[in-house]
Order: sequence, then C-alpha cells, then structure tokens
Amino acid sequence: MRASSSVAASILALAQIGAGLRSLSLDQRLDFLDAVQCLQSKPAKTETLFAGAKSRYDDFQALHIIQTEDVHFCGSFFAWHRNFLALLENDLHTTCGYPGGIPYWNWTMDAADMLASPLFDPVYGFGGNGIWIENTTTFPSDWQILADIPGRTGGGCITDGPFANRTVPLGPGNHTDYRPHCLHRDFSPYLLTFTGNKTKLDWVLEAEDFWNLDHRTEGIALGVPNMSLHAAGHQSLGGNIGEITNMYSSPGDPLFYLHHSMLDNVWNTWQHLDWETRKTDIGGPDTMWAYPYNYNGDIPYKNITLDTLIAFPHVAETIPIRDVMDIQGGHLCYTYD
Repeated sequence: MRASSSVAASILALAQIGAGLRSLSLDQRLDFLDAVQCLQSKPAKTETLFAGAKSRYDDFQALHIIQTEDVHFCGSFFAWHRNFLALLENDLHTTCGYPGGIPYWNWTMDAADMLASPLFDPVYGFGGNGIWIENTTTFPSDWQILADIPGRTGGGCITDGPFANRTVPLGPGNHTDYRPHCLHRDFSPYLLTFTGNKTKLDWVLEAEDFWNLDHRTEGIALGVPNMSLHAAGHQSLGGNIGEITNMYSSPGDPLFYLHHSMLDNVWNTWQHLDWETRKTDIGGPDTMWAYPYNYNGDIPYKNITLDTLIAFPHVAETIPIRDVMDIQGGHLCYTYD
C-alpha cells in the first residue's frame, strides 16, 4: 500500500504502493478509516476563508469546491486530482500518523454485484446506502445533477458505518459557507454495471493519446448513455442527490478518494503501456466545457502543456503539470500493486 509520505521544502515525497481495498487486511482497513476520522476531528486551517470548513478534512473539500471549474471537463483533470490525492494522503500521515496509503476501489470487481462489495461493510468499510427517497426533485437545485440516474435506490442519510453520524458542513454544490447536513448516498448498481465494467476500462485504456484518454474517462457526451469511468464512482454511489455525485462538493464523502485513486491508477496504467511516449503526453483544453467537451457550443481555449500550472490555494503551492507526470520521479514517488 502507500506506505509513507513527507513534505520538505514544499516538495511532496511519497514512498508507497497504492493498494486495492481487497488486498488490505481488516486491520489495515480500520487504520485507514481511523485516519480519515482523525482528520475530520482536527481543526481546519482555512475556516477564516471558508466558513464551512470545520476540520482539516473539510479544508480539502473546500479546495475541491473552489477549484472545480478549473479542473473538470478540461485537460488538467487527471494531473490536478493526482496531486490532490497526494496532498490529502500526506496530511493523513503527518497529522494523524497513518502509515499507509489511500486504497483504490477497483469498480470492475464490483460491477456485476455492487451491493456485495466489501467497500460498504459497516465495520471494515465505509457503510452503505442512504435511506430511500422516491422524489428527489423537491431538493434544492444545488443538490441535484443534470442527469436522472436510472436504478437509484437511496438518496437519504446513510444509516451505518463509521460516517453515519458525520455532519458534512460544506456544500452541496459550489458553496463554502456553513451548510450542515448528513452524508447522503443514492446507490445505483445498474449504473456501476454500465460504467465500471472491464469492457469500459479496456476501451478507455485503448485510447491512442492523452486527449482521448481524458475524453473517454470523463465522458464523450452528456447524459447517462455516455457516462464512463469518472461517473462509475460518482454517480453509481451518489445517484441523483448523494454527496459524491456533486461535481463541486463530492469529497465530502470519503469514498471520493478511493474512486479517484483508481482513476489515477488507470492513468498510470495507460502511461506505462507506452512509457517513453506517454510520460510527456498531455493535452486538452485549459477551459472547462471547451472542445472536446463543448457540449453546449464552442468557447475559446488554449491547449494545456507540461508547463500549465495547477493550483491548490490555501493548501499547497502551485505547480506545473510536468511535476506530476511520473508517479516515481520528480514530484512524486509511489506505485500501484
């Protein structure tokens, strides 16, 4: 698993192996859950900037909220989230003494029977679904996504697991003021079967260049039929109104980090299919909803490069994308099992 990390002179150095949840012992799973809860108990460092940030864990959710429109449906999606994970993991180590790494959720192993996943164990996992809410249209628009997720089975507060009594103070949506609410989940096993299966993963990994990898991962068009790996973890767990389904405030659900650890694993796997070419292959628009994500019409953009900067305001320094292209060199040092 991811074994250790440290920050020295503003350079993140990780020495670790990213492990799938199933490969962790029960004690290791509890260690990770305890570390997340520890971070949720430590004071925020950004509360004077973001009134809703009440814990160190919330600092990272606030960061994601304010950066969302710079790092989704654009070329910096993979790179920004790679470093975001590393920063959160480093805090788990330095603040809470956690010796391991963020495990990843391999959705392909659960696509056929999502509800049987050990991920949702009430003791050694993250707890299960929210209570059933039939009509989600009565919720404020900030709670809802544009798509109507088929096969949804929950929507309300989760009732078991280590986060059942947690108050999420930020979000939903693009809000960093104090808006306390319970952690909502809205499972759709149907959607995971459709978006998180091995065939879909193989199709993404067959992308000939980074532009296509990113496009295939984030979705080639809007709407449920075009959802792909990014939706596999967000919308299959969050449905219409779950915390993790919200593009802005999704890190309010700790499952966010396991999902994005898997996405980072996918990028790394794709890179190493042709390492010499792909260790520097980056591209895509610098602007959200620009080509090839111009689903609502064309807007101006520039192509990102290795020198494009990715920002982590109030949490860490701004860095160029080139610093996170190699998970075993430069800015980072880790691998996946």
